[in-house]
Amino acid sequence: MPKKPRVLIVPCSGIGKALGSVGREAAYQVVEELRPDVSDTVCLSLLTMGDPETQELVRTCPTITIDGCAKACAFKNVQSTGVEPAADFQVADTFREHRDLKVRQVIDLGEPGRELARHLADKVAQAVDGIIGAED
Repeated sequence: MPKKPRVLIVPCSGIGKALGSVGREAAYQVVEELRPDVSDTVCLSLLTMGDPETQELVRTCPTITIDGCAKACAFKNVQSTGVEPAADFQVADTFREHRDLKVRQVIDLGEPGRELARHLADKVAQAVDGIIGAED
């Protein structure tokens, strides 16, 4: 059985939405590059469909949500398990801070879109550090 992550990142699944793609890219940057030993991610669709293993993971790990739009599906789906996310991020907030970083396309973010995702990933990684620090 894989080791349980200390922090779970649940990104938006906003397929076809540029800011959803940025949010997913940021989540992958955190779990694969910035904090690979202490974080992991789950598929939002599994959570939405009520997958028992995914729900249990969300209930037992501090969770960070990343949403690409105001519908806040990641945030709401985590709440539906009976827990509050330890932290939540809206991609639009990071975009407002870096308006010069325009996403090229949903499928190909382009260098500016990847840079926008990196800014968000840095914020999420800091939140991971804060959560782990609070646990220790």
